[in-house]
Amino acid sequence: MPQRRAMLTGLAAMGAGCASPLPAAPGDNREALMQQVADTERGFARTMADRDFAAFLSFIADDAVFLNGGKPLRGREAIGAHWKRFFTGPAAPFAWQPDLVEVIGSGMLAQSIGPVSAPDGKVFARFYSTWRREPDGRWRIVLDNGYDLGECGAKG
Repeated sequence: MPQRRAMLTGLAAMGAGCASPLPAAPGDNREALMQQVADTERGFARTMADRDFAAFLSFIADDAVFLNGGKPLRGREAIGAHWKRFFTGPAAPFAWQPDLVEVIGSGMLAQSIGPVSAPDGKVFARFYSTWRREPDGRWRIVLDNGYDLGECGAKG
């Protein structure tokens, strides 16, 4: 019995090494990862300001889900089909930026949260984005949602 337990423990340890798609890189720490995610979120937002739809799509994981007010958009293609309309005009219809970022202990998932503002700067919503660190080291969005603040919660 002890021999079987040792063998199973050894197999589990070998499997655990294979299960992690991206081992923590030397020097990775929570603060550095949080900064990476904040910078990635700002880059994602810049695609709207720059009117660069292809770049926008590059930040979205293939299997992402945007909750879309209770009508989920599943996958990059569906998300892109819905969001394309926000890239048609010469000026961005809204902007966003993170004001809070947190990364889980494994360094593989993160959440960014922040205000969404109209072109006049008035905040009308907040976004909540979940990011996954991909095997290539890039952060891609996997879950996204936003909430309208309404008249009571909106600040300028």
